[in-house]
Amino acid sequence: MHLIILFFFTFLASFGASVLPGLLNMNAAKISAEKGKKYAIAFSVGVCIIIACHALLAVYISKFLFNNKHILDMLMVIAIAIFGLFAVYFFFRAFKGKEKEKKVKLISVNKRNSLFKGMLLGALNLLTLPFYCGLNAFFKVNGWIKFEFSDTFIFVIAAASGTFCILYVYIFYFNKLETKTNVFSKNSYYIMGALMLVLVVITLIKFMYR
Repeated sequence: MHLIILFFFTFLASFGASVLPGLLNMNAAKISAEKGKKYAIAFSVGVCIIIACHALLAVYISKFLFNNKHILDMLMVIAIAIFGLFAVYFFFRAFKGKEKEKKVKLISVNKRNSLFKGMLLGALNLLTLPFYCGLNAFFKVNGWIKFEFSDTFIFVIAAASGTFCILYVYIFYFNKLETKTNVFSKNSYYIMGALMLVLVVITLIKFMYR
């Protein structure tokens, strides 16, 4: 049962973290419009390969920390700090949304390098690693993940598939939503900020009453 819970919440977290218009999903939409959906899907697969690597690295970082003294307290503090910083970031972006949005830098690809470009931009998106470290720490202190192969596999697959699903949505449906991008972006930042605050509160309560 805990594997189902682990997959479900990891998938939702990964999907939600990628739903905001940004470097990866906007490039996927642009590639789909200019080159075709198969190029955009190849680009998205490249991104998800790196997301899977980041998620796997996050598990090993948490495992390393857990094998040291006072690690449970440290994991909780790490989770609180990371989710707190993300909450501040999302709310800042939401408030800043009233100003003119900066254009996301888009890339051009061809059939041969679309997968590689996806991997490159995925690697440059460094926020994913601390996000999955915090998520893994949160799951660990709540008993939703163990450092076993099955748990690690589910966590990595759910993280990659959640990201791929939202990129797929951008590839096939973003043109229909393009006129509502500003409203969608602003509301999404508020939702993600609120979600990060909820995770901070839950972890704080767990930390205080453990």
